[in-house]
Amino acid sequence: MSIQETVFVTGGASGIGLAIVEAVLEKGWRAVVVDRDERSLLQSRAALEQFGAQAHFMQLDIADEAAVVQAVERCEAEFGPITGLINSAGIARDVPSLETSADLFRRILDVNVIGSFVISREIAKRMCERHIGSIVNIASVSGIRGNVGRVAYGASKGGMITMTQVMAVELASLGVRVNAIAPGPIETPLVREVHTDQIRAEWLARVPQRRYGKPSEIASAALFLLDHVHSGFITGQTICVDGGFTAAGLLGQ
Repeated sequence: MSIQETVFVTGGASGIGLAIVEAVLEKGWRAVVVDRDERSLLQSRAALEQFGAQAHFMQLDIADEAAVVQAVERCEAEFGPITGLINSAGIARDVPSLETSADLFRRILDVNVIGSFVISREIAKRMCERHIGSIVNIASVSGIRGNVGRVAYGASKGGMITMTQVMAVELASLGVRVNAIAPGPIETPLVREVHTDQIRAEWLARVPQRRYGKPSEIASAALFLLDHVHSGFITGQTICVDGGFTAAGLLGQ
C-alpha cells in the first residue's frame, strides 16, 4: 500500500521555499510549511488557502535543536510519515572577509549548516526505518565559486554540499536519497530588495543565459529530486540551476 507523500519544507513561507511548497501542493502531495517568521507564515497560509488541508503550517527556528526534535515528532504524529525534506531555510550576508566577525560567521553556520543537519538527522532516522525518503538541500553557487562578500555564506553552502555527499553515502543502502540544488541568482522578493543595479549587472555579465532565474525553476528541480520514480537512482549530487554560471569561462561580447 502506497503512503501519502508529505514534504517538510523549511523556509517554506517565502521565496524559493514557497515556490517549492506550491509545486508540491499542485502535484497533489501534502506540504508542511515551516518558517521562523510568524508574519510570513500567516501570509503564506492566505496564499495557499485553496489547497485546504493539504498544507500545514509550523513556526520553528531550525537553529534550536530541542525545538527541531519536538517539531519532527509532532509533525509525524499529526500528519503521518514525512517522505520528503527540503532544507531551504537560511540566512545570507554580503560582507567582505576582513569585515566579517566571528559571531556573524557562527550565526550563518548555525542556521545554514547545523540547523539543516539537525532537521535532516531527525527526519532521516524515520525515513531509514521505512527504507524510503528524499532530502533536498538548497545550497548555492556561492558554495562552489568564490563570490566576493560571501566568505561566511559561501563556506556554509560549501559545507551543506559536503554534508549532502556524506549523508547520501551513509543512507543509500537504507533507501534514503540526499541531493542538493545550487541556485544562481533567482528573482525572489529578497533579491529584488537587496540587489542593487551594480550587483545585478555583475551577475548578468557572468550568467550565460543573461537573466535571473525564477523560483519556479528551482521548484521544478526540487520536485524532480523528491520524486522516487523520476530520480530514484540519483543521490549525492548537486544540481546547479544557474543559467550556466558555474560552467562559464570566457563569455565574449
